[in-house]
Amino acid sequence: MSEMNELNWKKYEAITKYIYETLGQASGVKIDGWGPNCKLIGKSGVQHQIDVLTSHSDGIHSYRTAIECKYWNEKIDKDIIMKVSEVIEDAGIENGIIVAKSGFTQDGVNYAKHKNIRLVELKETDNKDQHGRPEIIDIATLEVKTTITLLRPEISNILIDYVDTTYQEKEEINIYRDVVKLPNGNMIPLNEYAKVFQEELHTQNQLFQPISKSYEINEGILINKGTNTSARIKRLNFTGMLKRVDSNQNRKISFVDQVWLIMSALFEKKTFKITENGIIVQDRK
Repeated sequence: MSEMNELNWKKYEAITKYIYETLGQASGVKIDGWGPNCKLIGKSGVQHQIDVLTSHSDGIHSYRTAIECKYWNEKIDKDIIMKVSEVIEDAGIENGIIVAKSGFTQDGVNYAKHKNIRLVELKETDNKDQHGRPEIIDIATLEVKTTITLLRPEISNILIDYVDTTYQEKEEINIYRDVVKLPNGNMIPLNEYAKVFQEELHTQNQLFQPISKSYEINEGILINKGTNTSARIKRLNFTGMLKRVDSNQNRKISFVDQVWLIMSALFEKKTFKITENGIIVQDRK
């Protein structure tokens, strides 16, 4: 987990606000205020600070919800539930939610049900996969379809004109092994001549048309590097054609993110996973 995602009570409030703001966008929930400056005067004349205040309208009536955040290491009991319930009632707020890091005691759960206050547990996940790595989730899949057209020069035949015509029956030509020795002593791999011919096929650019080309070798010697035998040659004759190859490729790219927080709504029995980059996904399991 990055340092940006290290929790404290201030970040806990900000994250809670972000979660309810994000989840409420589809249903028209708005954030009316949050943090230390979100304060309301109750019917008693007493000022109350609300961690996160939201509002929602069904088209006829407007409802407000006070969200209390408890970044505590101990469970929330009925006494805290009672205090939150009294604040909500005095401030004339219709709904209440308590979000807690460490959950709730059973008497707290029972009293919250009685007062119709929703309870939510929001904590850092400790889920690991079978290899002990942090849990990740797929957040998107990108499917890429591409068609690649390649022009491929292919050599179909190589004929060598030997000075000694009987040599042709004795040796097999291998362009990756054999070399041509020129009168000046230069050793040219036979494959270099093949490359020149392939470039010629590209230059002429006649698809699927057989093309032949000869290369004069005056007083050249063809050397078999495998057997170390040699023969005098006069000419290299290549035949081939330029082919077009269409290749269709389908690739799927998955985008994943590491799960950071788990949010469980106790009474609604809904669970959400929040990733390190702020993606919120409902767990359907």
